[in-house]
Amino acid sequence: MASSKPYPSQTISPQTPESQGIDDRWEEFLSLFFSADTLPSSEFQVLFEPIRTATVDSMMVVGQIGQTMDGRIATVTGQSKYVNGPSGLLHLHRLRALVDAVVIGVGTAIADDPQLNVRLVQGRSPARVVIDPQGRLGTQSRVWCSDGARRIWIVAQGTKVTPPLGVEVLTLPMIEGRIQAKTILNSLSQQGLHRTLIEGGALTLSHFMQAGCLDRLHIITAPIIMGSGRPSFQLPAIEHMDQATRLKVQTHLLGNDILLDCDLSDQRLT
Repeated sequence: MASSKPYPSQTISPQTPESQGIDDRWEEFLSLFFSADTLPSSEFQVLFEPIRTATVDSMMVVGQIGQTMDGRIATVTGQSKYVNGPSGLLHLHRLRALVDAVVIGVGTAIADDPQLNVRLVQGRSPARVVIDPQGRLGTQSRVWCSDGARRIWIVAQGTKVTPPLGVEVLTLPMIEGRIQAKTILNSLSQQGLHRTLIEGGALTLSHFMQAGCLDRLHIITAPIIMGSGRPSFQLPAIEHMDQATRLKVQTHLLGNDILLDCDLSDQRLT
């Protein structure tokens, strides 16, 4: 039976002696990433150059999900800390440091109460965006913490909310019972947020994927078999294997985790 703590420690400090050299290289990479300079060959260049420049339109949209080997993101009760190990979590924080906005659905915001900031590496925290059509999220949620990052509350037309001080509200139309992924991206683009990370949960990520709105998908798989729990994706059922989505994938080791970097640009719709 798998241990409930598959990794020795989930406390990560970028300032430890073992990681200092990597941190120095990361800080240099970070400055080059946002410049017009060519990125030198490095572990970071291999992982992150594909998200540097938009190729289809003005948006670069990256999905990210952490899962077990049997495709679970949480237990049946919703407990998910921590599926991935230290290296997988560092990768997630590096992704956040490279994007303009990180997006989650209201279910994830309520269940996990995440901070969605950059804490484990050097870098600027992105704008935090919550898709919450009915305005269910409480005003004390940690995503609304005033820390210098933009905070955006996306609600449906006709929904009235009283946002915390400094939180921006975007009111968007509902179509077929939800705010469409393309509508959300267009709205964020108008706000000057062009490189976007869709961080969860499964319903939100699946909606953006099904809508053809992802350029890349990072699946970080931990060496854990849960046997039950909440699935990584919630997509319509198929009857034949030729209906399945086939992905172009590069694999990378992140400590004990495996990163599947999936190129979805061929399926990306404008």
